[in-house]
Amino acid sequence: MKTQAYLFMGISTFFGLAAALYVYWSYQDTGAIEWTGTTALVVSIGFGWMIGFWLWQAARRSERFHGLPAEERLDGEIAENAGEYGFFSPHSWWPMFVAMAVAFTAVGVAIGWWMVITGAFAIILTSIGWIFEYYRKEFQH
Repeated sequence: MKTQAYLFMGISTFFGLAAALYVYWSYQDTGAIEWTGTTALVVSIGFGWMIGFWLWQAARRSERFHGLPAEERLDGEIAENAGEYGFFSPHSWWPMFVAMAVAFTAVGVAIGWWMVITGAFAIILTSIGWIFEYYRKEFQH
């Protein structure tokens, strides 16, 4: 996981350099900072470092308790990562409903507060449905 962490942090650092150049060039051309692109670049720096830092911390915890994973060792074999990675629902409709509720809420930001409130309520309900999908009916175990 450290490789992924370094990748995210490296790309975020590149975005930081790009943001500095963007601010410099936009100020040179117009005499004012172009805030839309600058904000997008700064947010991408923060998100990339946030994910990279989390991956780095998770790798440190994993190394402390389980040792280095196979993908981080030079003598690691592909077969060491074989096995089950988890349960993935093959027939769930809930992710689509959650996405529709999020899209409804996002559009509501431009249209009106009543739509945002309705969308937030829909996000809560669809998230509950998705989380508890396997706690009822024939899927209960």
